Amino acid sequence: MTILDVAIIGAGPYGLAAGAHLRTVKGLELRVFGEPMSFWDQNMPVGMFLRSNWTATQIADPNDELTLEAYQAAHGIKFALPVPIEHFVGYGLWYQRQAVPDLDRRKVAHLEAHPKGFRLFLDDGDSLLARRVVIAAGIGSFAWRPPEFQSLPTNLTSHSSEHRDFQKFAGKRLLIVGGGQSALESGALLHEGGAEVEIVARSPRIHWLGGRASRTLHHRLGKFTRNLLYAPTDVGPAVLSQLLARPHLVRQLPRALQDKLTKRAVRPAGARWLVDRLKNTPIRLGGAVVGVTPLAEKVKVKLDDHSERTVDHILLATGYRVDVSKYKFLAPSLVHSIDRFNGYPRLKPGLETSVPGLHIIGAPARWSFGPLMQFVSGARYASHALVRASQQNHLAPVETGQR
Repeated sequence: MTILDVAIIGAGPYGLAAGAHLRTVKGLELRVFGEPMSFWDQNMPVGMFLRSNWTATQIADPNDELTLEAYQAAHGIKFALPVPIEHFVGYGLWYQRQAVPDLDRRKVAHLEAHPKGFRLFLDDGDSLLARRVVIAAGIGSFAWRPPEFQSLPTNLTSHSSEHRDFQKFAGKRLLIVGGGQSALESGALLHEGGAEVEIVARSPRIHWLGGRASRTLHHRLGKFTRNLLYAPTDVGPAVLSQLLARPHLVRQLPRALQDKLTKRAVRPAGARWLVDRLKNTPIRLGGAVVGVTPLAEKVKVKLDDHSERTVDHILLATGYRVDVSKYKFLAPSLVHSIDRFNGYPRLKPGLETSVPGLHIIGAPARWSFGPLMQFVSGARYASHALVRASQQNHLAPVETGQR
């Protein structure tokens, strides 16, 4: 049976970046599993743009050579901010071919503890052993559906992550629940595609990014001041951005302060380039859905102001709530062994869980290492942390006892 030193589960930006960096460690038997960029390709709507700035949209590589500029040059194409989703997916696939050419596209169906580390069962019936496992499985398993909508059939309600193409809603009336980028951009795309759309958000106001103060700090005070106030990772407002770009410092802060900073840095917000696209889309702020009733092929919705409307579909742009127990490939006994808080794993340096040899990167690392971990730009820190751990023999090929 094949025995690897490290197996990486997931081939999105985090999994690919981790694979590219760990390949630099001499003598490490490594394999990355999964379809490259699958969530971005299959669960993001056509016509979407990334909200992040240029540097924060790059997938980290050890030599800083696999940049968006290099991708454009290699394909003879040009694009600028905001980056279209199709170009980001294309960039990720190109990155994979350059950095992880031996990617194993098979899906890990089951992961369990083994005396030599872990046993991975693949979707084609094959299995292998790995002394260490890095989970980079993304957020697809964590789509949040508020309980008040769970009784509705799937033809009447869905999560925004379930759609790659909104064309089927042309001519339909939709209610979008949410007040962040996903809700706002989905609203714009649906309206532009011929749907009648209304957005309902609990927040009393929309937080638009790139306002006058932000534009002044970013563009009018010079490069030196901008770089002093904002980290290239593009997470958080001025000054706070620099702290959040250093997860090793964030995790040293008192828990209450960490939570406060995270809430400030990742509150629901929309890109300012959506404002004009939404000028003909009604947005109800400070409202909430308090009742839903199926009516044949439609659904009657009641809001907390007692108003009602009948729509063809409710789109839940309600985000994601991390709960690693929802990774279906994890054996129940393994889940039980992971020390968690509200679904988040408690991670040690090297992003290692309480289960020796099991590492989790990406959004599930947010509770331990701060909000940077839920953005593409956090892959650089995570990858460097894994390499540092390997150099300190934390990822050395050692056998573990039965757990």
